[in-house]
Amino acid sequence: MGKAVISLTTGLEDAEKVTVALLTALGAAEAGRPTLIFLTKEAVRLALRGAAKGIACDGCPQISDLMTRYEAAGGRFIACGVCWNSKQLDKDQLIANAEVAGTVQLWEWIGEGATTFSF
Repeated sequence: MGKAVISLTTGLEDAEKVTVALLTALGAAEAGRPTLIFLTKEAVRLALRGAAKGIACDGCPQISDLMTRYEAAGGRFIACGVCWNSKQLDKDQLIANAEVAGTVQLWEWIGEGATTFSF
């Protein structure tokens, strides 16, 4: 199965967008696709331990539950290094399945191609 890459620019200020992006990534990861979410702008904060929580809407799943399932399915995150550093975030607070990196590492991971989504 081919790779999936989801680009997410929004953090918890738009929890519905975060939920949809996580559901999209989770569908790919749980289907066995190698899956990566590239976090930029405020979305980089989702890679901080304990930060990804809340419920976007009535009937929506808990964001923390989606994060747990995504990690269990082998899903990975790259938090944009420029965005991370501009917010002076602590790399020691990264969740286990995330790394701070940049577009070079994103393209290396993509390799010969991937299905992409952008939120």
